[in-house]
This record gives sequence, C-alpha cells and structure tokens, in this order.
Amino acid sequence: MDLSERQLKILQAVIRNYLETGEPVGSRTISKYTDLALSSATIRNEMADLEEMGYIIQPHTSAGRIPTDKAYRLYVDTMMSAKTEEIENLRDSLLDKAGRLDHLLKEAAKFLAVNTNYASLVTTPSYRGRKVKFLQLTDVDQTHVLLVMVLEGNLVRNKLLESQQPVDKEVVLKLNILLNTFLQNLQLSEINLQMVAQMKEQAVGYEAVVEQILGALSQELRDADAVEVYTSGTTNILKYPELSDKKKAAELLTTFEEKTELTQVINNRLDTEDGERGIQVYIGNENSMEAMKDCSVVTATYRMGEGVYGKIGIVGPKRMDYDKVVGTLQNLMKELDEIFK
Repeated sequence: MDLSERQLKILQAVIRNYLETGEPVGSRTISKYTDLALSSATIRNEMADLEEMGYIIQPHTSAGRIPTDKAYRLYVDTMMSAKTEEIENLRDSLLDKAGRLDHLLKEAAKFLAVNTNYASLVTTPSYRGRKVKFLQLTDVDQTHVLLVMVLEGNLVRNKLLESQQPVDKEVVLKLNILLNTFLQNLQLSEINLQMVAQMKEQAVGYEAVVEQILGALSQELRDADAVEVYTSGTTNILKYPELSDKKKAAELLTTFEEKTELTQVINNRLDTEDGERGIQVYIGNENSMEAMKDCSVVTATYRMGEGVYGKIGIVGPKRMDYDKVVGTLQNLMKELDEIFK
C-alpha cells in the first residue's frame, strides 16, 4: 500500500529516532522530531495506520512503536534513491558552473554547507613548484618589449617592459635564447644569484631588461602559488550550543570572514601533505587555529593535474556526523574528478 507524504515523514522520523536511541518511539516525541505541524493525536492516528500496514509494531502495551523489517527496507530504498537524486543534482549543478572555475568551487562549497549543515571551505587550486615552460620577448617599438611567460599548467602571462637602450630584432633574438637557456624548466627556488649574475654578464647593455624580466617572472610564479578560499554556511556554526558562546562564535566567524589565518593554515597543509587525497580529520586541539579548538575539521584534496591541487573542508562541532560528512566529501570528490578529467 502506498504511503502518503505525511505517513512517510512520520515513519522516517520513527526510524531515525529509534536508530539514535534504541527505545520505542511515541507520538509526543515525533511531534517534536518532524517538521510537520501536527498534534500528538493526529500522529497517533497515522502511527496506528502504519502499524496496520506492517511498518511499525508496539513491543508491549503503553510503549511506543519500533520499525519492522518492512519499514527498514522502505527507509533504505528511499534513502538510496534520494542519494542518487542528490548526486545527479550535484553533477548538473557543478557542470553548469564548470565554465568558470571560481563559480564551480563556490557551488561546491555551497553544496557541502547545505548537505551537512556545517560550515564549508574550498580553496582554489595551488600549483606547487610550478616551472617555467617557455619565455618569449617581442619588440613593440625601439624602447619597449612584450614578455610572454608560459608557465607549467599552460598558464600564460604578458608583461610590457621598457628598455633604456634601443631594442631591435637581433637583440630580442639573443635575449630569447639567453632566457630559455638559463630559465626553461626551472622553479622559482632554483633561480639563484649566480645564475642571475651570469645572465646579466651575457646581456651586456641590457642588464636592466633582464632584471625586469626576472622580477616579472618571480611575481607570476609567486602569484601562481597563491590560494584563495571560498566559504559557505558559516552561520551554521551558531546552531550548535557548544560553538554559540558569544566569544567563541565571534572568533570563528572572524576567522571565516577575514580568511587570512584560514588561508595560511590551508597553504601549510598543502605543503606538508603534498597533495594527499585521502580524507583527513582534525579534532579539537589537533587544529592549529585557536578559534577552532572546539571544532572538528574534515578535509580532502582535489587534483586538476600533476602538481595542481586544492583543498575541500567541512568545519563543525566535535560531535559532527562524521559518517555523513565523509560520504558527502567522497561524492563531491568523485564529481569533481569527472569534471576535471
């Protein structure tokens, strides 16, 4: 027999409550537990019908009800169907945003916050140790050259440079050979003072141009490693009494709003974990941020390519539903992997 929407919600509430407490569930409990604005008398009538249909039983007189095997089967089938629909909706939503990486990551943060009821964070991808793939100078006029920098990950940046000395095509060719001979396939940390001195020595009369090139290249390589953090559901934190203390809540909200300390910690973890993709759980004092000592932080790493990865995290109370959080993160990671492929 088909259940009405109201009966299904009541049955789900009975099952969830019984799973949590192991005790028979009464109508008064359900009247507080569900989102239905129903009286205990109405719920009793519906529970009587559910009992008649074989979904719940009363273990003994004057006790509440407990679910039957039939109820558990319906609950599992309904839950699995809901999860499948949830994943499909997530995929559609992410694909809709996939044209812009920032939109995609913001949507991912929102999905986590809504589906876990905790706060979430997603970082932009970081390019650890990005290398110089190719450098190209082009003369614009007698005193200006355009520097095109192609970095690992096919990131292309342009910079207009000014020279105190006239620049012709022959000079540009020599500088291009010089730059790529010394700098190609190097990381920023591998460019040392001795190398810089040798380049200047060979670029007689154009030492200032070499300095400008190295300055522009260094800035671009540093910017490539910069991480931005998108957050969502910050106010969810206030729903949990242990985190809603005025001082604690203010510190947490400030941490999420200002993001400076959050970004620093995420950056450190990207370095130390070296792109580790497994689920990581930091409980209480395991968090380096003072504002999160009463929280748990669960993170995972997404990868866009070799050496290109970012962090996804969920922040909540130490009594968070770890099973649900880990499952939600795994689903999101799976969808992001498909999109990035």
